[in-house]
Amino acid sequence: MRLSRLLRSEDARRTLDLTLRLTQRSVSSEFKGTALGRLWSFINPLATVAVFSLIFGVVFRGGVAPGRNSGIDSFALWIGIGVLSWNFMSSGIMASMNALVDNSGLLTKVYFPRQVLIYSAVLSLAVDFAFELLVLTVIAMIMGGPGVLLMLPALLVVTLLAGMFAVGLGLILSIATVYFRDLGHLWQIFNQIWMYASGVVFPLTMVNKVQNDLFDKGWQINGGPIPLTTILRLNPAETFLEAFRSCLFEFALPSLPVSLACLLWSSVMLGLGLVFFRRHSASIVEEL
Repeated sequence: MRLSRLLRSEDARRTLDLTLRLTQRSVSSEFKGTALGRLWSFINPLATVAVFSLIFGVVFRGGVAPGRNSGIDSFALWIGIGVLSWNFMSSGIMASMNALVDNSGLLTKVYFPRQVLIYSAVLSLAVDFAFELLVLTVIAMIMGGPGVLLMLPALLVVTLLAGMFAVGLGLILSIATVYFRDLGHLWQIFNQIWMYASGVVFPLTMVNKVQNDLFDKGWQINGGPIPLTTILRLNPAETFLEAFRSCLFEFALPSLPVSLACLLWSSVMLGLGLVFFRRHSASIVEEL
């Protein structure tokens, strides 16, 4: 019993060490050779917020209700939080699902815990996301005051849960991609649909309006409107985005249902991912 515990703890330490080493290598080489270096971590989120706010705020004249505690009514900040949070989750999943195939040469020559490739892929993106959150926090503080600083602990928890969700789904998709290489192309198509179904660029009040308009035109189920809002709330990405916006836009803790949903989605997905990966990772070398 003691020997098995010792071996498990040794494996855990080795996995953690390799994950941190790969993450450090990825982060340090990300902006290597560029003139501005790490400054791009601040420029990129500002540019993203500016572009999306211009398209959906000015061209399509989108708007959002003021934050409950912050009083902020900036659609640019609201959409920026959604876009950057979505990019973190989406990029983490995409990087994870390709991690095994992209490192096939290494996997066929050296044995090491294969899951570290997925862990490091998401963790390195989490480092970039931390800089983006810093930019969003400063903007929110300028617009709504220092109250956003009280939300930083909750923001860290939401980020951790979102990362766990991305890792769990990435573990499953990375194995699937080894056996079905077309999955990457199919996922890119699905990812675009998923983004717009997650309320990244529009509030749920807009969905309520569409739901009511469809009902007025005769689209109904059992005498009531089609529950589009309820369907969207079952989307895990929408739940995480709502939690991020609650912290950074509302200056409020995520509601209890949202908090429990984030915890449930992250825990279940990570658990399923670990079990699936352990069962199938031993035989992937033959397919690489």
